Amino acid sequence: MKKRAVCLLSGGLDSSTCLAVAKSEGYDCYAISFDYGQRHRVEIQAAAEVAEALGVVDHLTVPMDLRPYGGSALTADIAVPKDRAAGTMAQGIPITYVPARNTIFLAHALAWAEVVGAEAIFIGVNSIDYSGYPDCRPEFIEAFEKMANLATRAGVEGRTKIHVATPLAKLSKAGIIRLACRLDVPLQLTHSCYDPDASGRACGHCDSCLLRLKGFREVGLEDPVEYQA
Repeated sequence: MKKRAVCLLSGGLDSSTCLAVAKSEGYDCYAISFDYGQRHRVEIQAAAEVAEALGVVDHLTVPMDLRPYGGSALTADIAVPKDRAAGTMAQGIPITYVPARNTIFLAHALAWAEVVGAEAIFIGVNSIDYSGYPDCRPEFIEAFEKMANLATRAGVEGRTKIHVATPLAKLSKAGIIRLACRLDVPLQLTHSCYDPDASGRACGHCDSCLLRLKGFREVGLEDPVEYQA
């Protein structure tokens, strides 16, 4: 049987590249996305298009609502920060952090991995996010992997040891874009903006857009997605 992986897929640059890495390593990929009440809900359609383009075995979109908890500009009536300097972005935990989001998402991915017999979960956390998002740090990933193998029937019975793979962990945005190009990731289908307009065009000013645009500049390429004027 070919090895299997569950891949967290938001539809953004990082998660799409992470999915492509899993495929390149010979995994049959099961993509999982989340409709959690995020303001940038257009990413769900992007995830569906990326999943189809990259030829996953199955793509599951899980409905949930994280808005009642609030605490984030992505799920509450809080303004998304715009035009922040790189040094400012690197300080503290940004208001776009969604409380416990990666913990929740990985738990769902773990459940599906056990059902489909996957031995790996791929998540596109990377070095750019370490300074701001606590659930993107290596310590968190290591702790979750340990917990995963204590909490599942497959782990307890020794049938499958789950590995949480973070192939982008040490890459900058420019490095991720170079890797995406090598793996033929359909970058024009991806969506990274936290605050798109009604037609889905990226704002070009939120942290995510600024980091993405900086990465494209550094590799000497034009970002193929559409931005607001």
